Amino acid sequence: MATLTRDSASSRGSEMALVDERRTVSWAEFDERVNRLVNGLRDRGLATGDTIAVIAGNQCEWFEIAMACAHGGWTYVPVNWHWVADELAYVFTDANAKAVVVDERFGSAVAEALRDERANGVQLVVGVGTNASSAVRTDARFVEFETVVAGGDPSEPADQALGGPMFYTSGTTGRPKGVRGALSGGLAVTPDIMKLVAAGFTNFVPSPGRTLLCGPFYHSAQWAFSFLPMINGSSVVMQHKYDSAGAIELIDRHQCTNVHLVPTQMKRLLDLTDEQKKSFSGASLAVAWHGAAPCPPAVKRGLIEWWGPKVTEYYGSTEGSIISVIPADEWLQKGGSVGKPLETVEVIVVDDAGQRVAQGSEGTLYFRNKMGTDFTYHNDEAKTKAAHLEPGVFTTGDVGYIDTDGYLWLSDRKIDMIISGGVNIYPAEIEGVLASHPAVEDVAVIGVPDEEFGESVKAVVQVAEGHSASDQLASDLIAHCRKLLAGYKSPRSVDFIDMIPRTGTGKIQKAPLRAPYWEGQQRRI
Repeated sequence: MATLTRDSASSRGSEMALVDERRTVSWAEFDERVNRLVNGLRDRGLATGDTIAVIAGNQCEWFEIAMACAHGGWTYVPVNWHWVADELAYVFTDANAKAVVVDERFGSAVAEALRDERANGVQLVVGVGTNASSAVRTDARFVEFETVVAGGDPSEPADQALGGPMFYTSGTTGRPKGVRGALSGGLAVTPDIMKLVAAGFTNFVPSPGRTLLCGPFYHSAQWAFSFLPMINGSSVVMQHKYDSAGAIELIDRHQCTNVHLVPTQMKRLLDLTDEQKKSFSGASLAVAWHGAAPCPPAVKRGLIEWWGPKVTEYYGSTEGSIISVIPADEWLQKGGSVGKPLETVEVIVVDDAGQRVAQGSEGTLYFRNKMGTDFTYHNDEAKTKAAHLEPGVFTTGDVGYIDTDGYLWLSDRKIDMIISGGVNIYPAEIEGVLASHPAVEDVAVIGVPDEEFGESVKAVVQVAEGHSASDQLASDLIAHCRKLLAGYKSPRSVDFIDMIPRTGTGKIQKAPLRAPYWEGQQRRI
């Protein structure tokens, strides 16, 4: 039996480990399929330290491949399934992916990306649920997922090695970069280290419990709040496309103990009818975590009134995991705070000169994990250095302070970033695409208030000579973005301006551009 699934497969083999919209997998079946995948992928040439890119929805196969990587010594890249072919081809080459696992639902874009010369390093294409007419089946490197499973030896793999995720996050200079942390894999060590990390997660969710995964597994928070509990024996119930009525029905039907939500999902829960709300028992639910974006106070208060004190907030990042936590009762007293830092995290607040400021004073937030963990940005030493005050002390680019009671508050963002629906969006990438349009002389992309998503993406455009601002041009610019970027990155609206304000050194002055849209708001982010 594989190291991380041995205990559950031995003691609860017939019980449910995974359930998605198509099938249910027991712990014994899960353990065997993980063994077969490790051995089957090794038979097809994957070696310890190789990287696998995965473009798949919330489904049992995702957890099977993730667990196989944890034992096979492979780094896996959870790729955003909204990305278009150009974005996919970029990540294939940047991550040096030797294999690509693709869910049929996203086969068309992946097939196009695989024809790009940047995908020449891919040696194996594994299709999940592909049909006879699937575009990826024509690739000479193609093999069906179930063929790999069926052909793999069911025996426990030899020489098990640590493997884990490398999540891609965008930045202020354009293309996304991989975040390589302690669990990214490729080390010839026992996977037991994953058990140690997962054991720390028992402070956050029942163990063993039952997770409802209703956000995309490619997001680091959704991964952490579902995969890590699974290492401790928690089963996972999956919903691919979020639906509030369906989510509460799944919680009750499968007696889920924990769920992770983003503010947009919380608002959609509150938008359910009174009849739908009354149908929800929620008796099994011990904790509902939320994070990834600031939550409007009215939304959070409304969910607490409905679900009670089990609604708990955290602040964290892909780079630094969970930094602080605030339970419902404390939030009601300290509304707006993101809680007290964990005992394992030191928060350092510095001024623009990099000097520590007095408690209660605002500054750039830096963090140090007392356990000694850190991260690097894959293929980007400069970006890694820029994110660190010193080795082991990093920033997410947020501005804030710690009050006299030890609570952390966020007040602004120092880096140029938009958070929409819990997803980080970096304007530089969008500005680069818009600047390539012949009608654009100059452009700035900003986040503006949005009742449902927190922020939405707006492009402010200076029109090139020979072109005129119009509703049609705005539509054309949005369509231009959608061809080259995932839909969630594309502007939802376009405003035109005579001149984009810039400093003497050429840097866009976004504060005056944002100000009119945020006037009257009680928040700056």
